[in-house]
Amino acid sequence: MKSIKIPLSVPGGKKSAYLKNFRRLTNGSGNLLLIAGDQKVEHLNNDFYGPGISPEDKNPEHLFRIAAASQGGVLAAHPGLISRYGQDYRSLPYIIKLNGKTNIGEGEKNSSKVWWKVEDVVKFKKQSDLNIVAIGYTLYLGGIYEAKMLRAAAKAIFEAHQAGLLAVLWVYPRGQDIKEEDIHIIAGGAGVAAALDADFVKIKYPYNLKDKKATALKFQEAVEAAGRTKVICVGGDKRPVKEILEHLEGQINISKAAGMAIGRNLHQRPLEEATRLNAALGAIIFHGKNAKEALAIYNTKLNLRIKHSSRLLGLF
Repeated sequence: MKSIKIPLSVPGGKKSAYLKNFRRLTNGSGNLLLIAGDQKVEHLNNDFYGPGISPEDKNPEHLFRIAAASQGGVLAAHPGLISRYGQDYRSLPYIIKLNGKTNIGEGEKNSSKVWWKVEDVVKFKKQSDLNIVAIGYTLYLGGIYEAKMLRAAAKAIFEAHQAGLLAVLWVYPRGQDIKEEDIHIIAGGAGVAAALDADFVKIKYPYNLKDKKATALKFQEAVEAAGRTKVICVGGDKRPVKEILEHLEGQINISKAAGMAIGRNLHQRPLEEATRLNAALGAIIFHGKNAKEALAIYNTKLNLRIKHSSRLLGLF
């Protein structure tokens, strides 16, 4: 891993904690594989129950089992979910999502209010002794709530750094006449994350454009706009594994992104398959493998056994 430039918002007495949390967050690589457990709120049950979705996905613990078998992934989830299941998955690194909203109702669709304060996260980390390494916050740009959300994000990031935690922003331009998959608009959002002092920013990627290489080249604009804030791309709608891996290779090697955030493309699969996909993603993100090599890893069948305590997950 390259040397880390610690932001000046991290006080001297918290620099070692920040570095330790950075290494846990990125599996010692500088890159991030974020497993999106916050979708339990954001997408309600649409992504967890129905045709084409593994029956295992009905149980919230499926997210924790997947993350525990990921060998480098970090689980991002809202505080209550981590409070209920974290005691059985203590080795996992966690991102505590501070805000959230459901996908129903129109009243505040471009707003997402804070649930927990950073001081609550620090207190929870201390009393639970969990590996809480970062806070997460979703920021919607372009709506009438933009100013309030910018202020909340700035405050949360500063307070997280003061405590030696990292900060991950989800940044989505939304609103009338805004093209959400316009790379120029996305790049602007990445620049806002840099101005807010975020360590990582999760942004959209235009998966539906036909030319993968040209798209990855154009997406460099977003990575450059983020500067020293590292960019990770959303996983998007469920798609074939080969396509996921090819896109990821382009994002990492051409766009120079620093990882991926993946939700439904992972948790809608059975645990055994999700584990193989995680291994393939990790091969690209953490070890510099190409999509072909990663696909071979995915295609290697596993004999997966979960021990009854649910505290240990073994691959045999």
